Amino acid sequence: MSFRARDPSENDGNDGEDGGTGRRSKGGCFSETLPFLPAVPPWDCRSARSDRLHSGPPCTRLRLWCPQGFIFIPNPFLPGYQRHWVKQCLKLYSRKPNVCNLDKHMVPEETRDLWGQSQELLRNKDVNKKRPRSLLEKLRWVTLGYHYNWDNKTYSADHYTPFPPDLAYLSEQVAAACGFQGFQAEAGILNYYRLDSTLGIHVDRSELDHSKPLLSFSFGQSAIFLLGGLKRDEVPTAMFMHSGDIMVMSGFSRLLNHAVPRVLPNFDGTSLPCCLEIPLPDALPAGSVAEPCSLEDWQVCANYLQTARVNMTVRQVLAPGQDWEERETETTSENACHLDDKDNEAKRPRMNPNS
Repeated sequence: MSFRARDPSENDGNDGEDGGTGRRSKGGCFSETLPFLPAVPPWDCRSARSDRLHSGPPCTRLRLWCPQGFIFIPNPFLPGYQRHWVKQCLKLYSRKPNVCNLDKHMVPEETRDLWGQSQELLRNKDVNKKRPRSLLEKLRWVTLGYHYNWDNKTYSADHYTPFPPDLAYLSEQVAAACGFQGFQAEAGILNYYRLDSTLGIHVDRSELDHSKPLLSFSFGQSAIFLLGGLKRDEVPTAMFMHSGDIMVMSGFSRLLNHAVPRVLPNFDGTSLPCCLEIPLPDALPAGSVAEPCSLEDWQVCANYLQTARVNMTVRQVLAPGQDWEERETETTSENACHLDDKDNEAKRPRMNPNS
């Protein structure tokens, strides 16, 4: 996959146009963005209304001309609901028994509650002053459900903890609205990006059933996403991912190479995207899985997101009725990478799979 800076002489007045939302960056840095077209039938969120998503015309599903099966959904979340997911990623999902990158470097007691050990540092964070990084700022990935094994690049029946029910509900509703009835959220990989983090070229192939989609939810600062082809050297399509955007990789696109070469500060010049400024209403719909985020907790989250992006990817591991004894003999993920930042340039080619 290639990624090149755009020659100023090629400027056609549409630098950095965001095919997903119509928003534009201040100075595009990629060569081409393939147009998006409204999908048919339109995105239907009626069944997901209690699940924090817009219903009706404001919520539009967009699909690339190609490849088949790739669905881009510009922020469909109702005001305030993104805060719930940010808080969950930082405060709840980072806790034990879930697995994270810090486990190999610290004793279990030290990684049991990263939020509790980081909140004071983050609450008093000053981006203009040098200070020790909190544990949450050192967090790079967390695995949920069937825990991905980075060493042998597989899942296994004996390495499992209960999948978060609120994230399972969100994922299953989004999958159903995209036509994937019966989707089961069985494994998740959360990536925590700093402004200097990248995600290398990779294909998500370790799941045993590739007929089910891979879902990706982004929150915080924006990023450039590259969607390539079946071969690593195919020229990719570049697009922006903004806070609240959802991507669904299914069908032909499910096994395509992809990468995140850059995280970008908020285009508006403010510390956070405006979609994160509104809190959840005090009165939530009956049955809502979201919970209001306290002002104190949001202060920690907001300070963290000033220089960070959080991405949740959810996937189904097993086919319906499939048993672990029937697992494929070849389940490795080629060219898997590890999420790194400029603190460790030597390891830059090896970053976390799954954006």
